[in-house]
Formats: sequence, C-alpha cells, structure tokens
Amino acid sequence: MLEQGTISIHTENIFPIIKKSLYSDHQIFLRELVSNAVDAIQKLNMVSRAGEYAGETGEPEIQIAIDKNNKTLSITDNGIGMTADEVKKYITQVAFSSAEEFIQKYQGKSDQPIIGHFGLGFYSSFMVAQKVEIDTLSYKEGSQPVHWSCDGSPQYTLEDSPRTTRGTTITLTLQEEEEEYLESSRIKNLVKTYCDFMPVPIKLEGEVLNRQKAPWRESASSLSQEDYLEFYRYLYPFQEEPLLWVHLNTDYPFIINGILYFPKMKPDVDVTKGQIKLFCNQVFVSDNCEEIIPQFLVPMRGVIDSADIPLNVSRSALQSDRTVRKIGDYIAKKVGDRLKEVYRGDREQYISIWKDLSTFVKFGVLNDDKFKKQVEDIIIFRTTAKLSEKTADTPAVQVQSEEGDAWQDVTSQTADSTPQSPYTTLKEYLERNKERHENRVFYCTDPATQATYVELHKNQGLEVLFMDSFIDTHFINFLEQEYNDVKFTRVDSDLDNTLLDKDKASEIVDPTTNKTRSEVVKELFEKALNKPRLNIRTEALKSDDPQGTPPAMVLLPEILRRLREMNAMMQQQSAGFPEDHILLVNTAHPLIQNLANLNQGSIIQGDGQSPTGQLVNMICQHVYDLALMSQKGFDAEGMKSFVERSNEVLTKLTEQAAK
Repeated sequence: MLEQGTISIHTENIFPIIKKSLYSDHQIFLRELVSNAVDAIQKLNMVSRAGEYAGETGEPEIQIAIDKNNKTLSITDNGIGMTADEVKKYITQVAFSSAEEFIQKYQGKSDQPIIGHFGLGFYSSFMVAQKVEIDTLSYKEGSQPVHWSCDGSPQYTLEDSPRTTRGTTITLTLQEEEEEYLESSRIKNLVKTYCDFMPVPIKLEGEVLNRQKAPWRESASSLSQEDYLEFYRYLYPFQEEPLLWVHLNTDYPFIINGILYFPKMKPDVDVTKGQIKLFCNQVFVSDNCEEIIPQFLVPMRGVIDSADIPLNVSRSALQSDRTVRKIGDYIAKKVGDRLKEVYRGDREQYISIWKDLSTFVKFGVLNDDKFKKQVEDIIIFRTTAKLSEKTADTPAVQVQSEEGDAWQDVTSQTADSTPQSPYTTLKEYLERNKERHENRVFYCTDPATQATYVELHKNQGLEVLFMDSFIDTHFINFLEQEYNDVKFTRVDSDLDNTLLDKDKASEIVDPTTNKTRSEVVKELFEKALNKPRLNIRTEALKSDDPQGTPPAMVLLPEILRRLREMNAMMQQQSAGFPEDHILLVNTAHPLIQNLANLNQGSIIQGDGQSPTGQLVNMICQHVYDLALMSQKGFDAEGMKSFVERSNEVLTKLTEQAAK
C-alpha cells in the first residue's frame, strides 16, 4: 500500500451533503464523469500539441461498461491520466478543480475547451455508488499506475494498480436502490440526453452512442440550409419547419455560441415556457434557459452554449448577474437587427412570416424598451386598403459573414401560394389617412364576427387595420400610450359620422303623431324588445345600396367594453356579453322601412294587438337576434328561441302572402 490518508475537506460531513443535497437529480453523475473523461482526452491533445508528449495519442474514445454480476458501472478514457500526486491533489481535495489550473497553463493552445469547472463533478458519483474506484496511468514518462478507492466516508486508500494503458477508469459499485444504472437502455438514454454533442465517441458494448458534432460550434459558412433544418428536426421532431434562425458566435465581451430558431407559433402556445437548450462547452445543462433569454424570446427554440454563463454547483440553475443580462441584451439586439434587415431588404418575405413573428415582436416591444426602439418602425398590420403588394417570393439563403452571426431563412415551407393581404405600418396608415380622418385609427379584432362592420367602413372609404392576434388586446393599449394624440376605435364600438346619412330632410314627420319615422321605429323596437338596459338608436347608414347594409347593428362603446375586459382579466374570467349595449337600427334599410309601413297598417283588436302588430314585434325581435349573432354566439337556449321565432315569423309571413 502506497498510502492511507484522509480526504481534505473544509466542511464536516460533506458526503451526506453530496449524496442528498448537492445535485437535485442523481442521474447527472454520468454527465459529470463523462465530462471529466472528455477533459482528460482534451488535455492529452493540449500537451501533445505543446510538444510535452511525444507518444501516440491514438483515436480518442470513452468506453462505458456494465457488470450486472458485480453491480458495477465503469467509465474509461484514453486521455491524459493521473499520477499518484495528481490523484491526491485533484481527487482528495474536494472543490479543487484541475481544469482551471490546466487552462491557465495551456491557454491558447487548443480550440477545444475544458469542460470541468467546479471540482465537485467527480463526487456526484457517490450519490449512486457505495464504493468508487479509480485506476489511472499518467501520460508522463516513467509514471506508475495507481488505484484509488473510497467507500463514501472521508477515508480513502491509494495503492499500486495493474493498469498498463494510459488513461483513467472510474468504477462505481452501485447502491442497491440505484441499480437502474445497470440497464444499458438507461445509460444510452442518459448519454443521448447529456452527452450527445460531446466531441469524443462514447461507446457501450461497441456501439457509439453520441452524435459528437455540435453544429453551433461549426462556422456558419460550413453549414448548409439543410444542415440547420436537420438539426432543428433532430432537436424538435414532428414540428413544422422553423421560419428563420440565427447562428450566434461572439467571443467579446463574453463567449457564446448557439443557433436560435423562430418556430411557427400556435394559438395555444405558452409564451412563458422556454424550449431553448442550455449547454456548457457542449455538455447539456438544462432544457430551458429562461434566465438568459429575454422573456419575449422564450418561445424561441435552439441551443445556447457558453462557459461564461455562471452556474451554481449543480450546473442546473443560473444566477442572475451582470453577464447574464448582457448576454440577454446581446441576443435581443441580434434578433432586432435581423428583423430590420429582412424588413428593409425583403419586405415580401417579412410579410410572409409576420403572422408568426408578430407574437415575438409585440411581446418584446411590450417588455423591453431597448428592443422596442429597435423594431417600433417595422411593426406591421393587415389592412383593408388596396395597396400594391405582391406575393412573397422564396428568398435566397443569407449569410452575414463567415466570422460573425449568420442568419438563414426558410420560406419555402411557410410562404402561402395565395396572394398576400396588404400590410402597413401604423405611421404609413396615419400619413395615408390624415386628410380623411387625422389621428384616428379604425381597427378590427375579429374578422369573422366584425365582418359587417369592416365592410361598412370599406364601402365609405375608411381604412381598417386588423389587430386580431391574441396579444393585440394588450398591444392596442400600448399603442395608445405611444401615440397619445391618436384615437383608436374598434369598428363595432361606434360609427363615424362618415358612415351615417345625417340629411334631416329625409326624415318625414307623420302629421297624425307628430313623430319622425326614426322616432316611430325606435318606439317599435323598445316596445318589442322590452330591455331597459338596451340603448336603441335609429340612424340611416350611408350607402348606394341600402339593401346591402345591415338592418341593425350591435355597438359596444369602447370605454365600457375595455373596462369590462379589464375586470374580466383581473378576475381571470372570460368577458361575457354586456347587457349595456347599443342597438343601432338602420332606418335606410328597406326591411326597417317596410316594418314601419307595416306597423301603420296594423289594426288593434280585442286583445289589444292585431296579428300585424304581433308580426311587427316578432320581426323586431328577429332583427335584434340577427344583429346579436354577428357579435356573439347563442347558447343552447338562445339558439332554440331564435329558431322557434324564425319559424314563427316565416309562418306568419307566408300566411299573409297567401291571403
């Protein structure tokens, strides 16, 4: 026996802490041990390049072996190995990392980073092992192989080893409750999860388990469009192709590599849940890095790899510090720069992917003032204006520079073959309409239910913007703050005077009642509907074809509607249809005019109402129902009443026609 000693620690009873508290997930022990093995191989390459080792380095590889009979799992590398002194220095002193010392000595002599950083990775093995052994032989000439053994107590033994090959083998005798790691399928899954992109072949029973190549560490010029797409498909199988991506690559003021993708957005996407994978020197750390990515970019996908990101001892959480914030600002700026580049260089392509990009952009504008200033002039909206826009063409692949950040675009999968709707910026809209309605914006939030209102505006030459994404409810409030001299009006909140025929000469006064037709129609509807909280207005809608206009429209006053939506949001409820609303009856429509004439001809009978009067009441109800249908769907009872009333109206109309 060469030596018997005590592990040098600075905290009493550290092994129980290591076993139970140091790492939240026991399975990461394999990541740590394989990382150490990769380090050993990288170190051998460094000393060889430095001329300090003249021997053959051989093909690098890491072998994992399972012995179910002896309940052992071993990880073997053909790297630099250790001497007895190095074992005492690097293994028996907890929290002392050899990687940092090694980096300082061989700075600039290798393009492959050393993974080790914390000095505790090796001891994660005691979370699953009742005994850990090391057999190692250093690359140094004349070195003697050594065997180190520890049973999880502060005591260890160091003695001669029969090993004859350069490198290190770590052998774990697993605890009874951790024998799942004797299953090859479990080990394969862990290697794929944590070690897939480590630059050394990792083998189990002769099978190479990992991909090795990390595309984000390749130069942008060496990767084709298909390489980027293939990598995305590998990371996110069964997903639609991404819209575009950025290849990050900078070494000042921090080192960061990565590929970030803009995915196609789904209406039900959770914008608070990140899917960007975090790596540290090609070692997988976490399935998300929400602490690094600005909140509005969390829905992006891809990989970020940096040794400059401060991690806690388990590599599973990030600390909020200045470096993290700078990295977040850098990523946001690169995204903003690229979006501006596409907008200015290929607006048609920008339009073709805007529907999906708009969520990122608007969310960013709402949450990041720097990003807002970058992109505020390239936020676009679909419009009813007849602008000169072409369909989107497929853009060429674009690479910024070989050394810089390279962006690639994918539109062959996203560009629609149908003609694009016109899009405009808000500033363009305001400039275009300043003569007709200065500092006034008409907008639509639901093209289906508000189609009648949009058409009414279009027919009178009023341009309408579509703000119909799920984020636009909040975004409209932001726009009102940014453009505080501009009035934003939803098409169904009220009708501009441009849409109304205010010619009073058309209002004939009935000499017998001294009432105008509008007043008569209003009384008819008030009596038929009997809804005290319903405000009935009678107006003539301006149109060359009155029959083409709606006989009545439901209006929701802007301020009241927003207050209701805000209260519903605060109470986490859906905003129900308000009882306080406006029914605008279109007195220019032939149906309403006929209704007034029909009422004049009604004859009161014994029960106080003629059959014609009953029909007038039912038609008023029916007109109101039709107006409601464009604003909200009926529940089961409401639909039942509507169908029954419709059938009854049709029956009475056919009875009268048959007379």
